[in-house]
Amino acid sequence: MAKTFPMGGVHPSDNKQWSKGSAIEVMELPDVVNIPLSQHIGAPATAIVKKGDKVVVGQMIAEATGFMSANIHAPISGTVTAVDLQPNGQGIRQMMITIKREDDIWDEAIDRTEALVTECNLEPKAIIEKIKQAGIVGMGGATFPTHVKLSIPDGKRAEILIINGVECEPYLTSDYRTMLERGEQLVVGTRILMRAIGVTNAVIGVEANKPDAVAHLQTIVGTATDIKVQMLKTQYPQGGEKQLIAAVTARQVPAPPALPIDVGAVVCNASTAVAVYEAVQKNKPLIERVVTVTGAAVASPKNLLTRFGTPVEALIAKCGGLAEGDVKVINGGPMMGRALSNIAMPVMKGCSGVTIMVGDAAKRGVESPCIKCAKCVEACPMGLEPYLLSKQARKKAWEAMESNDITSCIECGCCQFTCPANIPLLDYIRLGKQTVMGIIRARNMKK
Repeated sequence: MAKTFPMGGVHPSDNKQWSKGSAIEVMELPDVVNIPLSQHIGAPATAIVKKGDKVVVGQMIAEATGFMSANIHAPISGTVTAVDLQPNGQGIRQMMITIKREDDIWDEAIDRTEALVTECNLEPKAIIEKIKQAGIVGMGGATFPTHVKLSIPDGKRAEILIINGVECEPYLTSDYRTMLERGEQLVVGTRILMRAIGVTNAVIGVEANKPDAVAHLQTIVGTATDIKVQMLKTQYPQGGEKQLIAAVTARQVPAPPALPIDVGAVVCNASTAVAVYEAVQKNKPLIERVVTVTGAAVASPKNLLTRFGTPVEALIAKCGGLAEGDVKVINGGPMMGRALSNIAMPVMKGCSGVTIMVGDAAKRGVESPCIKCAKCVEACPMGLEPYLLSKQARKKAWEAMESNDITSCIECGCCQFTCPANIPLLDYIRLGKQTVMGIIRARNMKK
């Protein structure tokens, strides 16, 4: 029987049929890109270029600020035309570097050949440093700087590496296509990550609704015993870090501030493993990613290899444009993604997909009073009480939310998905969690 996590979860229709058969295509280069300085968890990077500077593909244009940050590199060659505030997907202005494209000239240090390089004899510290320099972050959506995840704290020890190929979010297929089309690079990247953290075994977890990806990766791994491909039950949010660890190892990660390393696990996304391969073996920084553009009314759903900074509206146009009537464009999938008010926003490191909903699916249901059915409690994979946390957020009862373990919420949306009263539980809980986390950070700074 396929493994799964022990608590909560839901079974939304995966709706991957529209894009799963679409092989990865290379998206045309945009004439202009806007590159946000904050596209990762932690401090924004600091621009090291200015208006008028010439840049080439792969050149560092913004440097990490402190340990919890990530470098940013030019996705196109050309001239920097601005380092200024630009609107993001929610219309909020944030610092971005604007580059006008001129040709497609790459940094000479980058190996652009397709030859697979399997041997890596670098020491762990050297591997982590190359990953840091390449600006790699978690590409499953969390955007946690990968070099930080691989830097095991004193007193802790990694025992297992888990590669997250679950892609449990409905509609999205970018990781699926990556596993099918770049499985060899993924396996090499997995072994590089194993070497970096000093473990001898790894598990690649893939949901049961992707049997061809499981079979393909098993073929690549062959008779090797250091990497196991594990089929997991199709159940949302199977790809949540804590849920994946529980499914694979039966270990439970304690509440924050505890981390996966506290139970000996390090988890990296499948696409991140490919990016690690490219950084370490090919000297290629993170400048592009595969983005799924999909939805029932999308004329031609695709998986597009897209340079960062490309406007989302350009990807939508590539796939046939927006349908008529009520339309909602989501950065990500319908469970954890966020609706966009500005589709001119640039594709960033954490953008795994663009989901387009139409008609009734694009509208919120009419909210009615809570009927105390407790479906949200049953569905929560973290064992929380979403109805209570939502009510406390409305009342701005921040201390109560903290005492009720709001920081353990993974924002999966299972609660809102199951609510028959159409209460926007996740929206209120996200607001409360963000506020409580800010209070905690302020408190810790005073110590």
